[in-house]
Amino acid sequence: MKIIEKFADEVIKSGAYEPLDRVYVINKIRALVGDHDEEEENDQPAAKQLVDLAVKNEKIPDDITSREVLNDQLYDLATPTPSKTNSIFWQKMQKSSEENTDWFYKLCEDNNYVKKEAIAKNVVFSGTSSKGHSLEITINLSKPEKDPKAIAAAAHATGKKYPQCALCLENEGYLGGYGKNARSNLRIIRMNIAGRPWGFQYSPYAYFNEHCIFLDQKHIPMVINQQTLINLVEIEKIFPHYFVGSNADLPIVGGSMLAHEHYQGGRHTFPMMKAGIKKNIMFDSYPKVVAGIVDWPMSDLRLTSDNSLDLIDLGSKIIKFWDNYSDTARDIKAYEGETRHHTVTPIMHREGKNFVLDLVLRDNNTSEKYPLGIFHPHKQLWHIKKENIGLIEVMGRAILPGRLKSELEEVKKYWLGEDNKMAASHKEWADQVKAENEISLDNVDQVMEQSLVEVFEQVLQDAGVFKNNADGEEGWDKFITALTKEIK
Repeated sequence: MKIIEKFADEVIKSGAYEPLDRVYVINKIRALVGDHDEEEENDQPAAKQLVDLAVKNEKIPDDITSREVLNDQLYDLATPTPSKTNSIFWQKMQKSSEENTDWFYKLCEDNNYVKKEAIAKNVVFSGTSSKGHSLEITINLSKPEKDPKAIAAAAHATGKKYPQCALCLENEGYLGGYGKNARSNLRIIRMNIAGRPWGFQYSPYAYFNEHCIFLDQKHIPMVINQQTLINLVEIEKIFPHYFVGSNADLPIVGGSMLAHEHYQGGRHTFPMMKAGIKKNIMFDSYPKVVAGIVDWPMSDLRLTSDNSLDLIDLGSKIIKFWDNYSDTARDIKAYEGETRHHTVTPIMHREGKNFVLDLVLRDNNTSEKYPLGIFHPHKQLWHIKKENIGLIEVMGRAILPGRLKSELEEVKKYWLGEDNKMAASHKEWADQVKAENEISLDNVDQVMEQSLVEVFEQVLQDAGVFKNNADGEEGWDKFITALTKEIK
């Protein structure tokens, strides 16, 4: 069968078009890839073969961006229109939110918006640190390399950006191009959250199972306040099988998209969610809320209740108190002039009827000794992790840069006494690990994985405002005493 005909049959099978539209679909594909067709020759997906055919037919130039744009245009043909997608979604919601997200996620996999093939390249493993914390490690290899033409286009771009950012609603169906993400096959579910119009979509390069994004339909900056907690509760009522959380709303401790209000969620139980309470806290005015300090490398207060109104009220009071709390003996400073330095990373999930809210305390102060952040991975860890610690990593899943895959292979060769090209930045750490372990060909992978777990725990400890030591416990006691005195 010809490649164009094969893909046309896939389009019809998807339900995006009726069988009577087959000739129309074939003509649309020909317009994109050219008239010259070939018999099916390999096991590659038909869309990928069509992209190659378009290059051969000189319909597109042979570069990363042009291939990506055409790939997504082809898969857009096999995707219901945005209005039809929304109609199906909300019809299915009447039966089951879980079955509904199963359907929508499969649609986004089938139409290649969720890049399963690319995600499968990521390195993923888990382990337990020497302090008993379960942690997950990923080395992110899924995102494609940047197209040099796209980099140049972005550098010379002038005028107002459209879409304004990668999260804006206008990305749905956006063709893309040099310096612009291809989004022809993106579908966004329209929904109301606490009376405001929001959107729900999946992440193309997922960091965990069913990684999704909730986005305000307006391009407005992120902010953490009482409304944030109201929104998280509303989302949990709609999707109780997903967790949902927000990056912090300040640089250094926040995410990379502070300009657009959004949350992340999905179907994954993170290590922090499984961590226990190391100290209970009583708030007399909130008898229906169970509160405590979580046994975790970062500084996390957990509130649990089936009364969402009490949870929101208490949580917002804790956020407001932390926003203004200082402990200069521990470099914790709420304000510098009018500049705010405190916020939280709020995360919510369900346990039966209970709403579970984790409020991770964040501080983005810098100093001469720590120019990238006092509560940020410190310099000795930068050879492994230098980037900001966002929502996903707060919960115990490291997102390490792709460069490490090849770099760490050279470290293993160094440990085994083989010829290597180990980066100088790794030497001090590599020597320390080697001195502490008997390393052989049989256990070198295990040693590497455990060593990365230990580094990641230290990364989280550096980001914690109250350290897991005697001084940190004293800081916690001082904070909780002041907090419970304020919140009667």
